[in-house]
Amino acid sequence: MRLLVSALLLSPILFAADKEPAANRLEDASMVFSEIMSTPDKGIPRDLLQKAQCIAIVPGLKNGAFIVGGKYGKGFLSCKENGGWSAPAAIRIEGGSVGFQIGGSETDVVMLVMNQGGENKLLSSKFTLGGEGEVAAGPVGRTSSAQTDAKLNAEILSWSRSRGAFAGVSLSGATLRQDLDDDQALYGKRLTNSEIVKGNVPPPPAARDLLSQLNRYSNPERAQR
Repeated sequence: MRLLVSALLLSPILFAADKEPAANRLEDASMVFSEIMSTPDKGIPRDLLQKAQCIAIVPGLKNGAFIVGGKYGKGFLSCKENGGWSAPAAIRIEGGSVGFQIGGSETDVVMLVMNQGGENKLLSSKFTLGGEGEVAAGPVGRTSSAQTDAKLNAEILSWSRSRGAFAGVSLSGATLRQDLDDDQALYGKRLTNSEIVKGNVPPPPAARDLLSQLNRYSNPERAQR
């Protein structure tokens, strides 16, 4: 009974993201990415972004805990296709734990997928980070050249930003799945994430700024400006 009551108390926190229109969330994702990359000494190494196959951005991942802990967020992924970044596809990330902790927070999450195997898993209907896909906390700084840790061989690197602090974070155990409802809201028809990314689907107007930012920072010449 206590677990049921706790879960009900958490529901408004964990599922508030459902109320935000997908187009607004795209703008949030663009703002999060721009703010992170505008501080290169404390952001995602640009050489990793240039090498990455895909990126996933979840603005405002909800964390709540009252005996039962949990996290829930909605965001977008884009992959490099035909020399540029694809139209964004909607995702949701979910996870939970049981423990004696009380509190709540909101965190921005960014993930880079570094190879084709990771991209295939990201574009599947559902997979568990750190289970089916190897995931590690990403390095922070202008470049990753000084990073010799084996984590740079991971399929997926992840970071989080909370209250202004930005750091690599392990999301092992969280479940990532495609969000068909948000995809339909953005594109006017029901498309899978693979169909959006691989099918040369024109991006919606709300994605213009995000794609511009991605192209800017994944281009070595533009990134130096």
